[in-house]
Amino acid sequence: MAPRTLAWTPLALDPAKPAYIAIADAIAGDIRDGRLAPDTQLPPQRQLAHVLGLNFTTISRAYAEAQRRGLLGARVGQGTFVRPEACPRVRHSAARARLIDMSMNLPPEPDQPELLARMETGLRGLCGDINSLLRYQPFGGSPEDREAAVHWLARRGIATSIDKVLVCPGTHSVLNALLSTLVGSGGGRVCCDNITYPGIRALAAIHGVSLLGLPSDADGILPDAFERCCRDNQPAALYINPTIHNPTTTTMSAGRREAIAEIAARHHVAVIEDDPYGLLPEAPPPSFKTLLPELTYHVCGLSKTVGAGLRVAYLALPDARQLPRVSGILRAVSVMTPPISTAIATEWVLDGTAEQLVRFIREESRVRQQLAAAALGPTAFQASPDGFHLWLPLPEGWSRVSFATHLRNSGIGVVTSDAFLVGGAAVEAVRICLGGTASRDDVQHAMELVGAALSHPPAIYSSIV
Repeated sequence: MAPRTLAWTPLALDPAKPAYIAIADAIAGDIRDGRLAPDTQLPPQRQLAHVLGLNFTTISRAYAEAQRRGLLGARVGQGTFVRPEACPRVRHSAARARLIDMSMNLPPEPDQPELLARMETGLRGLCGDINSLLRYQPFGGSPEDREAAVHWLARRGIATSIDKVLVCPGTHSVLNALLSTLVGSGGGRVCCDNITYPGIRALAAIHGVSLLGLPSDADGILPDAFERCCRDNQPAALYINPTIHNPTTTTMSAGRREAIAEIAARHHVAVIEDDPYGLLPEAPPPSFKTLLPELTYHVCGLSKTVGAGLRVAYLALPDARQLPRVSGILRAVSVMTPPISTAIATEWVLDGTAEQLVRFIREESRVRQQLAAAALGPTAFQASPDGFHLWLPLPEGWSRVSFATHLRNSGIGVVTSDAFLVGGAAVEAVRICLGGTASRDDVQHAMELVGAALSHPPAIYSSIV
């Protein structure tokens, strides 16, 4: 029988590059040149390996690399196909047909075969004792779970012990318990940035807590403003998101942290340190938990450094004496942290998978930030090279509502500044997330549309006649 003719083989491979990169480049070139049409099925990996005289792993890596670039997509039980939106002739119409949601602040999803295989291996390892994961568990985590928390916090430079740590069902549940513990219901005050995380705004409203917005600069909250607030309002706590701030992307400098910690200590104001992005920079400034251990409640959620669906957070308390009160509130609201989520977190933290996920998110975010910067050109915006969102103050003429509406009409979802404002005048700005399910190609396409919109006065986009 004559050998089967494959639907596609590369015309040539660059010998100066690793074979898997050369094959991915060939796929990209043939898509660009029209030789590979939308929805074309690529050859099975083993067949292509045989024809090219390469091993299966090389072809698998090549297809994975092409998928990472947004060129290919896999369909279960069917094979690997050219993504229509990767093709120049249909890219823009395909993008218009679906929304690229850049509103939810989600990390880039891993697509490296080796990392995905490692994650799956960890999940399979949990199935050996599945019944135990379907039972009620002691609140706050088992000793092994808390050891994992201590290990993870140590990576952030925080030295603590299992009697001062709780494993909790996500950051929101922790913030809810801390507001109840530190402030109570009705009439209490908490300081925070003028522009702050929407979750704390919602929880403060539920508890009847007044948020006192403080001005900031490139180094973080202004010490003089915090000093005046402590003196005049006697706040119960300071809520801060000091590393790759959501939404402004500011990382509070080490000197500013020391100044804020000194003021908090002098006025005996508790610090709620919400630090979901703290592990993304390779050399972040010291944690408030290190500078002010006796007053800082450090919250380290895994949703931004491991995966948004893993609703697990580690809470490091100032002292073991706070544990009964905080855990009692958490238990009353949530009963326990879901055991399967906790088991996954503990497995991945202890076997090194979580560290690899942090590394992937950091490296992928850097690439996406570069794509965004190139697309925006001379436009001024705020971003951290290690983060996966950016803060875009709008040029004169654009309002935040009109800009967000224009982008949504173009198939792009962003969040206006209204979601983050505590007080004061409106800010004409939007937050744009570069992660989630969007591919690099999606990010580049979306940011090119953003850049194009900003390069023209908004009046030209008006549809009113």
